[in-house]
Amino acid sequence: MFTEEVVIPITAHAFDGHLSPVLDSNDVLVFEDDVRQTVRSVRRVPANVLLALDTGGDLNPAMRASITRDIATKLISTLQSGDRIAALQFGNRLELFQSWTTNKNEVVHALETQLISGKRPQLAKALAAAALQLSEVPAGTRHLVLITDGVDLSHDDAALMEALTQLLARNITVHVIGYGSLGRKTIDQQNPLVKITNTKRKSAQDLAQEIMDPTAIPEYKKRNKIYLIVDTDFERRKTLESYKDATKLSEVWLTSLAQATGGLVFMPGSVKDMIPPAEEIAREIDSQYVITYTPKRPLAQATPGEYRRIFVASRAAGMSMRARPGYVVTGP
Repeated sequence: MFTEEVVIPITAHAFDGHLSPVLDSNDVLVFEDDVRQTVRSVRRVPANVLLALDTGGDLNPAMRASITRDIATKLISTLQSGDRIAALQFGNRLELFQSWTTNKNEVVHALETQLISGKRPQLAKALAAAALQLSEVPAGTRHLVLITDGVDLSHDDAALMEALTQLLARNITVHVIGYGSLGRKTIDQQNPLVKITNTKRKSAQDLAQEIMDPTAIPEYKKRNKIYLIVDTDFERRKTLESYKDATKLSEVWLTSLAQATGGLVFMPGSVKDMIPPAEEIAREIDSQYVITYTPKRPLAQATPGEYRRIFVASRAAGMSMRARPGYVVTGP
């Protein structure tokens, strides 16, 4: 039978941006499908945070395991004590390399010793595995932090659609830090079609001269000339352009996924801008309350996988609230 209770996370802030330290059921207005609901409880509980780390950066020169490790470490260090953390990586293989724990040092050690670079990301499989892992923790506390470029080289749209369906059905809050924008910028910088330089590419004769007389200045270095170097590896350029297009498409659905689940999304354009979002996501996770209510329209009357819209507002002066735009009714 159904449990006739809806559990959703909300964030409450004063208008000055600070977290509201005290919140009770009288401060919250909840509407489900435009019908006002009666809030039963408002409480703070530890979060369950699963890190899903993409290490398959073969085509993205900016997506490095070391940067991803730094992002994840900053997020972990910012989370409050008592939050449970787990981590999986998906590159050449899908691996849950850190099971659920409240020990931050244990997770950081796992990141330092077990996170490795790969070549072929398995995004769809990773999202499906994340949904399964988070289904085992209490509703209202389920957070997935996804660090990725959003590109799945398997091109299995059916598997990706099923994984997204599972994330939505389990009412998981998804936060995203994307590598797409940074990757495109780095590719363009490292792979210009035409490069202007005053250095000529060496020939076999140039190398022979340097071997014979290492101290002599080669003749080609004495001439003050400008050279144009044209990249003729058109097949590689075609592959990179296709990848860049794929990252743009992924940013659209990753943004939609975060918004639909009440999460935050960041698409930084520089390496230095990759770390601050981790702190912001951690603060968002730990600033949430969990509210419960018994819906006026019983859950038992819902059709399988039914989506219900919700709207949350503050009844307290000087306070704003944010919540996911809806939830999926799940079975027993």
